[in-house]
Amino acid sequence: MDIDILALLAQGFAVALSPLNIGLLLLGCFFGTLVGSLPGIGPINGVAILLPLAYSIGLPPESAIILLAGVYYGAEYGGRISSILLNVPGDASAVMTTLDGHPLAKQGEASRALALSALASFVGGTTALVMMTVFAPLLGRVAVGFGPQDYVALMVFAFACLATLVGARPLKTLIGVLIGLMLAMIGIDSATGVMRFTLGIPNLFDGVEFLVVVIGLFAVSEALLMLETWSGRKLGDTPVAKGAVRLTEIFRYRWLLLRASVLGFFIGVLPGTGASIASAVAYGVEKRLAQGDDAQFGKGDPRGLVAPEGANNAAAAGAMVPMLTLGIPGSGTTAILLGALLLFNVTPGPLMFEQRPEIAWGLIASMYLGNVALLVLNLPLVGLFARLLSVPRAYLVPLMVVLTFIGVFSLFGATFDLFLMILLGFFGYLLRKMNFTLAPVILGLVLGALLETNLRRALSISDGDWSILISTPTGIVFWIGAAVVALSPLLMKRFAKSRSAALPLTKEDE
Repeated sequence: MDIDILALLAQGFAVALSPLNIGLLLLGCFFGTLVGSLPGIGPINGVAILLPLAYSIGLPPESAIILLAGVYYGAEYGGRISSILLNVPGDASAVMTTLDGHPLAKQGEASRALALSALASFVGGTTALVMMTVFAPLLGRVAVGFGPQDYVALMVFAFACLATLVGARPLKTLIGVLIGLMLAMIGIDSATGVMRFTLGIPNLFDGVEFLVVVIGLFAVSEALLMLETWSGRKLGDTPVAKGAVRLTEIFRYRWLLLRASVLGFFIGVLPGTGASIASAVAYGVEKRLAQGDDAQFGKGDPRGLVAPEGANNAAAAGAMVPMLTLGIPGSGTTAILLGALLLFNVTPGPLMFEQRPEIAWGLIASMYLGNVALLVLNLPLVGLFARLLSVPRAYLVPLMVVLTFIGVFSLFGATFDLFLMILLGFFGYLLRKMNFTLAPVILGLVLGALLETNLRRALSISDGDWSILISTPTGIVFWIGAAVVALSPLLMKRFAKSRSAALPLTKEDE
């Protein structure tokens, strides 16, 4: 690391460690954890809630951005809590955490899963922060050179990784993705003005709100499943593990965490991608690498919990890079943080590191401190969070439903969204009864909108020439990666057959 960077980082720590800023950082981390754990609220709404308060009480710009950034990555930590305990993702980036986190909780390993995810989040976030400190200016220049054709290739690569989520049921995975793509197409086509799948309902002209879909498919369907198996017993019908994870266990996954963190960081740097795509790609990559030893993925494999948690927190740090270095938001939440900086008359970009170093480096230093604070805050509360599994359903189910209804109505203020959420909840319930995994539906919704937008832009630039999709080295790398990921199961099977055929026969075979 360059000596000048270390000196600037030291100045940043001097700013972040002032009594006011450290207090605001802890407040932001705690509030973000609570917001992230509430289904459907997410970091973007948590930051939006506190932004007017931070501005109205007259905080200095560096203090306000430290507070809001604390809410941002605190919510990334908190999203895992409801995902693991209730199978309801607190945010889109926590969807992948449900696949193996909730099965671990149902097996009586709730404390272990929460502790393991907290440690994975800490390692992923810290690794990304080190990379952010060293490579931020360079990566900002690379990211701005990404064209729409490169994003199309990235989306195809993400879809190829998505095929690994439910390897034993590829047809159901494909159907889930198609459902998500259809939901993404609802509304008025921005290019032609044609109404698609709106059924003439004005409320659907602007499309389906993402949070309504997530809460309906996950929270409402989960409540219906709980009610279906109603009994006098407590939620989960499984003992809550008392012991937390050992540090030696997280050390066992050191290379997995390094891969997920680096992958999540670079995906997070790309504007418009975000932690949800990073966690999906990281999960898919690890399942591919575990060929022959992936039978437990989706059933409570710690690797399926560690990879997305490390990746989504790394992506959260990565999304700050284009915002700080170029003034380009890397995600919806960083778009609000960008607006906050402009509100305080601070212009993000390369000059901010020279003209306002107390803001740029104070924020980076505060993120190091925030990661430590979140780990210290979360690990002692693992047992308390895990005890949510012992809450009787008579209390938990109504509370969860009320929170989801209040959250959706307070965000959008339309009763139509409540009815749509209930309808999607019943639809999600039917899908789950037919053994569909809901993660492909959500990721199809997220990736579908990005894929369509960037494909339109690419074809518009090339005047309809499809060869533009393979016109850049970056795009070609993603296309090759997608082909390798898609063909790897077939190649692995052929390799296994050829290897077994080459082995000499044993007496039992004879």
